[in-house]
Amino acid sequence: MEKLQKIISEKSVVIFSKNSCCMSHTIKTLFLDFGVNPTIYELDEINRGKEIDQALAQLGCSPTVPVVFIGGQLVGGANQVMSLHLNRSLVPMLKRVGALWL
Repeated sequence: MEKLQKIISEKSVVIFSKNSCCMSHTIKTLFLDFGVNPTIYELDEINRGKEIDQALAQLGCSPTVPVVFIGGQLVGGANQVMSLHLNRSLVPMLKRVGALWL
């Protein structure tokens, strides 16, 4: 859990993903299309990915991917991110943490 907190706090936008997950691909594409340069951790490819996956589950993330943190704060999964986007709240949030310069 400590390692997870360190990872989350180091970058303005962090996405935990799996290559095999279509919703992970959708969320990554959304951020990249905005011009955001998120830090992406592919849990099915990295060492200790399973450990991080379990830590995300302990935080209450279900499913555990995709999971997005903005400014060190848990935003949630695909539903929460898309909801913020549709409510026009995602871009201002990204601007506040310096991840977007529009």
